Amino acid sequence: MSASAPAAALQDYRLPTDVKAAHYDLTVWTDLENNKFEGIVHTDLQVNKDTSNVVLNTASLELGDVSLQTEGASDVQTAATSEFDAVNERGIFSFAKPLAAGTKARLSVSFKGELTGDMLGYYYSTGGKDGELKYTLTQFEPTAARRAFPCWDEPLLKATFAVTLVSRVGSVNLSNMPAVEEVVYKEGASKEPWIAKKLSALPDPEKWKITRFETTPPVSTYLVAYANGPFEYLESSYKSPLSGKVRPLRIYATADVIAQAQYALDVKRLVLPLYEEVFEIEYPLPKLDTLVASDFDSGAMENWGLITGRTQAFLLDPNSANMKYKKNVAATQSHEVAHMWFGNITTMEWWDNLYLNEGETHWHCRVYPEWKLDAEFLGSHFFRARALDAKLSSHPVEVECPDANMVNQIFDDLSYAKAGSVLRMLASYVGEDRFLKGVSIYLKKHTYKNSVTRDLWEGIQAATDLDIPKMMDNWVKKIGYPVITVTEKEGGIHVRQDRFLETGPADPKDNETIWTIPLNLLTVDSNGKATVNKDILLDEREKFIPLDTSKPFKLNADTTGFYAVSYSAERLTKLGQQAAAPSSPFSLSDRIGIVSDALALAKAGYAPVSSALEVISALRDEKEHLVWDAISTNLSAIVSTWWENAHIVELTNAFRRELFVPIVKRLGFEYKESDPYEDGQLRTIAIEEAASAGDSWYAVVGELKSRFDHFLQTGDDSKIPADLVPITFIIGVQEGGRPEWEAVKRIAAKAKNPAQGLAAMRSMGGNKDMTLAEETFKFIMTEARDQDTFYYAAGLARNRATRHFLAQKFKENFAEFERRYSGNFGLIRWTQTSFGALSSDKDYQETAAFFKDKDTSKFDMALKQTLDNIKSRAAWVKRSTAELTQWLKKHESSKL
Repeated sequence: MSASAPAAALQDYRLPTDVKAAHYDLTVWTDLENNKFEGIVHTDLQVNKDTSNVVLNTASLELGDVSLQTEGASDVQTAATSEFDAVNERGIFSFAKPLAAGTKARLSVSFKGELTGDMLGYYYSTGGKDGELKYTLTQFEPTAARRAFPCWDEPLLKATFAVTLVSRVGSVNLSNMPAVEEVVYKEGASKEPWIAKKLSALPDPEKWKITRFETTPPVSTYLVAYANGPFEYLESSYKSPLSGKVRPLRIYATADVIAQAQYALDVKRLVLPLYEEVFEIEYPLPKLDTLVASDFDSGAMENWGLITGRTQAFLLDPNSANMKYKKNVAATQSHEVAHMWFGNITTMEWWDNLYLNEGETHWHCRVYPEWKLDAEFLGSHFFRARALDAKLSSHPVEVECPDANMVNQIFDDLSYAKAGSVLRMLASYVGEDRFLKGVSIYLKKHTYKNSVTRDLWEGIQAATDLDIPKMMDNWVKKIGYPVITVTEKEGGIHVRQDRFLETGPADPKDNETIWTIPLNLLTVDSNGKATVNKDILLDEREKFIPLDTSKPFKLNADTTGFYAVSYSAERLTKLGQQAAAPSSPFSLSDRIGIVSDALALAKAGYAPVSSALEVISALRDEKEHLVWDAISTNLSAIVSTWWENAHIVELTNAFRRELFVPIVKRLGFEYKESDPYEDGQLRTIAIEEAASAGDSWYAVVGELKSRFDHFLQTGDDSKIPADLVPITFIIGVQEGGRPEWEAVKRIAAKAKNPAQGLAAMRSMGGNKDMTLAEETFKFIMTEARDQDTFYYAAGLARNRATRHFLAQKFKENFAEFERRYSGNFGLIRWTQTSFGALSSDKDYQETAAFFKDKDTSKFDMALKQTLDNIKSRAAWVKRSTAELTQWLKKHESSKL
């Protein structure tokens, strides 16, 4: 629902605003031994309208006494009636004496709940050296604070929070703010009567302690956090460049893994002052902690002052860290820290504007310039978003969210990656300095408040004097993105925009949007000098641009615009040749874009697949690993799509070997401290691709298997470089048998670090033996942590021998998946993983038929996108099989 929706329409799923929570005094008692919690919440209310009812959110809680005291009154009312709406997760309390508009009141509600392992609300996790250490933490986003305490659980309804935690002596309590007091319980130790009543009734009251935390600034409920357990910490600090104030920084984890948390802490220390300078706003809280958990549904969570996340997101073994994993930890920590401004200081009014929180781009690239993160953004975010947005089942960045089922489904590549991509496009068009100035204006104007799209546009407009809504509204409020078709004519080029769909040209009913498109036209003069004209906008269906087409040119310079560009086959071939030239006028991002656009257009039928393969072939001397990453991604996509056509798979693999094995021969298998960054990254990509393509010419497969065998026989993994652990484990299982499978199973269950554990999980499904596939699936269902099951599933999906097996197993166990993942993101991930790699009309029909009579309300969006994915892959197979076979055979014969 957009922010401009009429008030009546909002009432179906938004809480009434007769009363508003201004402040919560929240007390929570945690009993880890018996998996339960209890508490009381006193909420200060502002009464906006005469009413006898108080309506709030509550779910999965047993509520006790409900009482209300009006400010200035001596008497306390008890609720006359209490009703509960399980569908909308609400409690409705009626009182005999109405509340008058303009008054204040204090609502008190006691509650009890069960600590479960469901990874939402207030839940328990297990970890430690033996895996038996138990602790608790919260995960409230998007709508699970109501599972921990009764509250007004909507982002618009900000309030201040004073949290008090009651726990066992010897455990550690954490919350958003620093602790102001921590005392072992004794009579008179707390002013809260509920605590005295609770603890005095226990047989061992002296073994409990009370931790009281500072009051937060105004904050949405989904950002409130607290935790209790046997945590240890590492500590650092940073000095604010704006005020000179020094703030403590900590990262907490269990004792067995805390040593692996240093890198994430260092990243936090580096990016915090950077963000203060970028946004021109000082981080407002007294501290910023991170808590690492063994069980966590999403990757990480930006709770204000207490970031939380899974071990894979924050832990890095300094003695065996591969670069890809290191960059992921840095990106995750940086992303969550950026939320301290984007989302926490200023928060979207409702979930339809989720992208205002999640769409921030890679400003931490200034800390790691050698990583070339702006160019890497294309592969990690930009083209993933384009692939999803090319489906008819896509959704706008600003998407209607009428209920909790819908809210959970929009945490996808559109809210995150498309949002970041269109903001990156805007920053390129207006200039990054002016863009960031506008962001600062926006944040300052809405500090501790909520916002909608127009508020961000107004901030950037104030900094640029440009009509930002005119340019940007269709990019976030409309579905899809354009393809610009370039037709060369005498004296210039004719450009036309249409909606791009992965299934081919859009029908008129799906092709009504006209985007305002920065064309970013790169041209080369007679002296070979390249210039980029950023002033040309295409804000109509088509136009003519004067241009000398005898010289190199390219639209979408630096691939900053969120659109595809379709050239003639002849021009695309020239672009490939020009991109491969030693003195190419095209940047790194240009070359990545040329490769990825060519394959996307081929898949959609806008261009022959042979043109895309010619571009790739022309780039065989490329030096930048990110271009090779784009090449590997796209060639792997061909193999994955034609996975049931053994002839095409082998022909494509032969082409992959031809491209990547020479790089392996040049760079070898050994990593050295003195290696240039590019060499290390390119070596990893080349070995992974050569091995995946089944290389035996240079014995890449044999070399990796030999190293895995040494590890299997001796327990010594020193011969497996950290960057090659994932592909080595895959090859070890793929080329081995039960002993290899048992080895990675043991590692998956108890890895020495999260990176090794991930590699083991993803490789367990790699053998062709269906007995081992059955045992892998049994392990998933009975032994794997809920948060990790889709990693194992991805291994089964990657393995062509078990792809249909995985889909069938999901169908057979659908009821169990429904039960196991009720309320979190699991069903979405499993649906995408189990069916997304299928490629036939038969698979499409069978998958659609299976779900026809199922309740898919919690993952309907992901299901539709997955079905579209199967359909488009099947269409590509039918359209391009003959042409692809012809090009690959011709190319192979030309090498003989």
